[in-house]
Amino acid sequence: MEHRITATELARSLGDVLGRVRFRHDAFVVERNGQAVARIVPVAESSPTTAAEALRAWLDAAPHDPTFADDLELVGSFDEPPDDPWES
Repeated sequence: MEHRITATELARSLGDVLGRVRFRHDAFVVERNGQAVARIVPVAESSPTTAAEALRAWLDAAPHDPTFADDLELVGSFDEPPDDPWES
């Protein structure tokens, strides 16, 4: 069953939500300001990824981008902490 929950409600009841996802296989759509921003669903138990599968996916991935670290640095330079961390 899928439920809708606000980000604030999720923060206040994360343990309960994760328990419901794990044991009841419930799903949750997380909303912020009335907009859906995330979905929390159970992990598929029928097909766990093995280390060999993960390594194969890593090796088959596209070649690395040499400018990626520069892009991360640029994004990080715009990140500033809020004036009041308790204000949302």
